[in-house]
Amino acid sequence: MRIVVTNDDGIRCPGLWVLYEAVAPLGEAIVVAPVEARSASGGVLTLEAPIRVYEMKIRGVSAYGITGSPRDVVHVAREVLGGLDMLVAGVNVGENTSIQNILVSGTVGAAAEAALFGIPAAAFSADVDDPLAFLDERYADFVTRVIRAVATYMASRKLPAGVDLININLPRVFRGSVKVVPPAKLRYIERLERRVDPRGRPYFWLYGEAAVPEQGTDSYTLFVEGGVSLTPLSLSLGVGATHLLRDLVVEVEKMIHNAKV
Repeated sequence: MRIVVTNDDGIRCPGLWVLYEAVAPLGEAIVVAPVEARSASGGVLTLEAPIRVYEMKIRGVSAYGITGSPRDVVHVAREVLGGLDMLVAGVNVGENTSIQNILVSGTVGAAAEAALFGIPAAAFSADVDDPLAFLDERYADFVTRVIRAVATYMASRKLPAGVDLININLPRVFRGSVKVVPPAKLRYIERLERRVDPRGRPYFWLYGEAAVPEQGTDSYTLFVEGGVSLTPLSLSLGVGATHLLRDLVVEVEKMIHNAKV
């Protein structure tokens, strides 16, 4: 089992290394990630510039930094580094709930690109504001348990028909629920604020106001219930049948509450 570990926050982000440590016991884990942060680049493939690949040593581990996007990672792994059997992306700094976020997320984009080639893939995101959150031992342990359960599930069986990848969101404080849920439609209501620069010329700043979470969705599970949301996604641009992953809920809950990882 050759597992590519990637992200969109950059190759040195602590969340990436929590992910690596979680899946390393399951096979040959190889880190391939953008050298710099490439957030909100979910649809980007590098077509107008060269992609450079740098072999480097980080935390004593051989890794590959690329100048391209998270989606480019899949092609570097396939064409340059000998292929892959599974891809895991994350752990993203900031959640990726809702269709709105899924469509732009570099984390989900990498997983989706792998899934296009029939490679089992999962995207992990956490509702934290700072990458240093992953340095907290208790939180890193919780995140590791969820990752290990999902990755073990994917390694031991095929994803159900109609499910191409799984989008996983983790709360900053876990309050005891793991649910398979569809994505909310909106996470933010986008606004444009008009401002004026020092030379008197107008410009506009795009920002978002949080939408009210829809009950029974990934946003509601994460923000209202403090739970882990598992969202099966289909590349047919539909949502995978949620009932097909009920057994994964059991595996994640076991791993979270198991004292040993």
